[in-house]
Amino acid sequence: MLDNAQRRRLFGDNRARFGIAVVVIMTLAAIAAPIITTQDPLKIDLSHLLQRPSAAHWLGTDVQGRDIWSRLVYGSRVSLTVGLISQGIALTLGVTFGLLAGYYGRWVDEIVMRLADVTLAFPTLLLLIAMVAAFQPSMGVVFATIGVVGWAGIARLVRGQVLVVRQLEYVQAIRALGARDWRIMLQHVLPNVIAPVVIAATLGVAGAIMAEAALSFLGLGVPPPAPSWGSMIADGRDLDQLRRAPWTSVFPGMAIGAAVLGFNLLGDALRDALDPKQQRKAPRETA
Repeated sequence: MLDNAQRRRLFGDNRARFGIAVVVIMTLAAIAAPIITTQDPLKIDLSHLLQRPSAAHWLGTDVQGRDIWSRLVYGSRVSLTVGLISQGIALTLGVTFGLLAGYYGRWVDEIVMRLADVTLAFPTLLLLIAMVAAFQPSMGVVFATIGVVGWAGIARLVRGQVLVVRQLEYVQAIRALGARDWRIMLQHVLPNVIAPVVIAATLGVAGAIMAEAALSFLGLGVPPPAPSWGSMIADGRDLDQLRRAPWTSVFPGMAIGAAVLGFNLLGDALRDALDPKQQRKAPRETA
């Protein structure tokens, strides 16, 4: 997808380096969680409540004596899984509906865009809370809810790109030769709109991580005792506990911030690397 010039711009951008580092570290932590942790993230130890960071517990313990480092590392599995799967659902729905709306237009476009407008009319967090509250909280419900809520923005983006691409001469020529619509959409239209979709998906992963953390903080996300960064913050939100043991909330909050910042910076760097304006500026800057 990236040519050599785009690849050089991407990897030469400090934002991309930071974002890639965050993604790599998060992925490695999720995969190697049993290796890099020394404690059971679910083990309750009432004799070691709210212990300060030490050699035995690198980031301390929470109000139930559970090791925060272990829960933080295993929580990266939840955040990364939710981000990727929910964005996979959002991409599937958004790209499909966006292609159909942009290519066929007329009543198909009208229906898809009105559905998107209704979805976008509601505050995202309130819509997520309403949908999750209607079902028994579980990982599957969280995946599906965040994915379904996130399709509308991607559909509008794809539709706008398809409206331009379908008017290109070579697409019109292929249609005149009698090619099937699905073949034109998949082989000729979709490859021309995939770049902004990848950027939107990268930014969407950050949004999905934030959404899962918010739901878990409210008790509507991943059901306990599974470790989630949002529920870890919720466990330490008591004001007295925040004063006595701030590490119970500070470390998961820092993890959420770093993950969201990393994906957002990577998305911004991808956008600049794929921007045609940047490609036109490159020769003048070199000269």
